[in-house]
Amino acid sequence: MIDALRECKNVYFEGLQFHIGSQITDIEGVYAHECRRADEVADYFEQKGMPVHNLDLGGGLGVDYDDPDTHPIPEFERWFKVVDASLKRRKDRRIHLEPGRALVAQCGTLVSQVLYVKHAADKDFLVLDAGMNDLIRPALYGARHRIMKFFAAPDTPMHRYDVVGPVCESSDVFAEGALLPQCQRGDLVGLRSAGAYGQVMSSRYNLRDMAPSVFSDRLAVAPMRESFPEK
Repeated sequence: MIDALRECKNVYFEGLQFHIGSQITDIEGVYAHECRRADEVADYFEQKGMPVHNLDLGGGLGVDYDDPDTHPIPEFERWFKVVDASLKRRKDRRIHLEPGRALVAQCGTLVSQVLYVKHAADKDFLVLDAGMNDLIRPALYGARHRIMKFFAAPDTPMHRYDVVGPVCESSDVFAEGALLPQCQRGDLVGLRSAGAYGQVMSSRYNLRDMAPSVFSDRLAVAPMRESFPEK
């Protein structure tokens, strides 16, 4: 690759970018090791006469999908300290980090209405008007999002549901056996931590409309699907 770069008259080598995965919670173990390896790779390139002016360590810092209210903000300070202590620093080299998911995941909730409760022989299904086209992470790779019922009275009995969408696919499932306050048609539920990989991965699968984005604490100002402007 280095030999090829030297022969490319219109390609200018500026630096290296790393990607080590996502939802990383072992900050000291993983990111300290990444920094050491990044230094080794950068040194190798520079020994070959390719100065590394930019070093991008990527992102991957994990967020708490199970309990977003207790841990709304990831451990940014700890992450930055590990990088600062583990990476060689030079005045002529810029260091980049990509917080991405860690910045925005807890900032969004997918709000959905219960269409109906389906009683089967061995379980109950909570069928929502939101589906896998709105939040595909659970269907795509089994991701978990905390599900909550809005405006539930403190004495509401708890019940277990398989929470599903209306897309009519076997993968259109948000959770199996989720323990929630008892629900009925018309109730509002929220799928938390949808600020990252939520709407950006949504689609019009099965000719469904896209869910609108509402930047407000008041549900009353939210446009319905039918009034969502096309852009």
